[in-house]
Amino acid sequence: MQNSDSEYTVLARRFRPQLFDEVVGQGMVAQALRNAIAQSRVAHAYLFTGARGVGKTSMARILAKSLNCPHADGPDPCNACEICRGISAGSDVDVLEIDGASNRGIEDIRSLRANVNVKSMRTRYKVYIIDEVHMLTREAFNALLKTLEEPPATVKFIFCTTEPNKLPDTILSRCQRFDFTTIDTLSIGERLKQIAAAEGIAVEDDAIELVARRAAGSMRDSQSLFDQLLAFGGDPITPADVHRLFGTADDRRLVDIFAAVIGGEKSQALEQFNSALDEGVQLGELMTQLLDYLRDLMVSAAGAEGLRLTAVSPEYASTVREQSGKWGLETIVAAMEILSETKSKMQRATGGRALAELALVRMSLLEHLHALSDLIEQVRSGQAAISENQSPPPPTRQITEKKSERTAATSAPAAESVSLPGNSVEFRSGSEDALWTEVLSRVPDMLGDHLQRAVSIAISGPNALEISFPKSYHLNLQYCQRSDQIDCLSDVLEAITGHKTMISWRLTDDPPNSTSESEAERPEIKRRIDPEDDPLVKQALSLFNATVVKVEEH
Repeated sequence: MQNSDSEYTVLARRFRPQLFDEVVGQGMVAQALRNAIAQSRVAHAYLFTGARGVGKTSMARILAKSLNCPHADGPDPCNACEICRGISAGSDVDVLEIDGASNRGIEDIRSLRANVNVKSMRTRYKVYIIDEVHMLTREAFNALLKTLEEPPATVKFIFCTTEPNKLPDTILSRCQRFDFTTIDTLSIGERLKQIAAAEGIAVEDDAIELVARRAAGSMRDSQSLFDQLLAFGGDPITPADVHRLFGTADDRRLVDIFAAVIGGEKSQALEQFNSALDEGVQLGELMTQLLDYLRDLMVSAAGAEGLRLTAVSPEYASTVREQSGKWGLETIVAAMEILSETKSKMQRATGGRALAELALVRMSLLEHLHALSDLIEQVRSGQAAISENQSPPPPTRQITEKKSERTAATSAPAAESVSLPGNSVEFRSGSEDALWTEVLSRVPDMLGDHLQRAVSIAISGPNALEISFPKSYHLNLQYCQRSDQIDCLSDVLEAITGHKTMISWRLTDDPPNSTSESEAERPEIKRRIDPEDDPLVKQALSLFNATVVKVEEH
């Protein structure tokens, strides 16, 4: 039953834990403290760390009550005596709660040091609970250090903080530290159900789950949101009430938006997005929900099935799994980068709605990057082949794929390189220039760099090719004569000519006046490559409707 207006206090205070076991999600900490009390091994200083609203200060009060309750049943306080009630209310003169944010100076700590030796009035221990202790100044910490190192036997310190990294090491080393974890959604939901029952208000389970998810692991945040919902909602309180109160979109809307994005249906994605805004969904809240949904897709695509969904309820788990399979992990990661970048820009610029719509369109334009990744892997392993009747990819993709192929060929062993079939070159005397141009465009970059040192090539028989190197480039010749490089070159020649080719090598005298390794002094090679015959140059010329104006050799 609800209190009257004159007696009303917020849920987070009325339902504050009073026993160790009531601190939800912190069983390990509670057990350690109970054991310390039972074995009379209570430290003189404790440090409770963790996110906001996870029970640090509540645990500190319970510990103070357990140490001082004259009727304690083992480690647990009775919560009925005057001392327990005073500590729970924060009014006991021997248990002092200090806000580190507003009492952070050296004078405040000096006052504490002056009173620390004053014997407690009615309790066994004088307990100092300093919340947000990281806010103390350096001088205040230095003033506290001596007292913390050698406190009176009847004094206990409990420090609570969300940022333990800001505490000096000299303070950390003198405390027993307990890290409080964030509270899982199920535990928060169960506690909210207990509160709803105690308040006598009907709340649908789906509505409770939405509040629990939104609290992001903070029990206090969940109780504050729930308090607001109880005042706002109807009877019973439904998920629609939660969405109206917080300005969020329902799960079905999120699923539909990403169904359109993944399917490349840009207009449908924009329509779904704008319909949500027209229904009262707040832009910032919706962007956060979309990013959380991408997180769920990423988790599913990565195979982490044990992790709980954060953006939608478990009933949509199969839908999320199906969508993540269609898009692939690489594409999902790219979409997350787009959306997170957009959220960051929206905080610094006007026109947030336009930026959000741009992000949706950009995500819907993402290709299935996992399919492209698989294709590149197939090319690298020699399993991919392109049919003569297969339509070529769009120009921008073709350039990207060509670059990826050459990169893969450079990093992979030469014998595993792949020559994609193209226009065949007739193997006959007089076709050396065309043949060599095609060879250099297909071999891996490293092999191509060495083959370019050849001074001449000659078709010396029906299926015989002779390649000559000047003596000054004998190291290049040795590289080309390696078995793996010969295999690679043979495969390329077979792909070009349609038959096996016997390769022979010859070392010739250097041309006259050839005393330098520089390109300027190297002999001109008859089979110099025409830039317009290079596949990448051809594609660039076609894409930009351009012509070759100047060629510079390097």
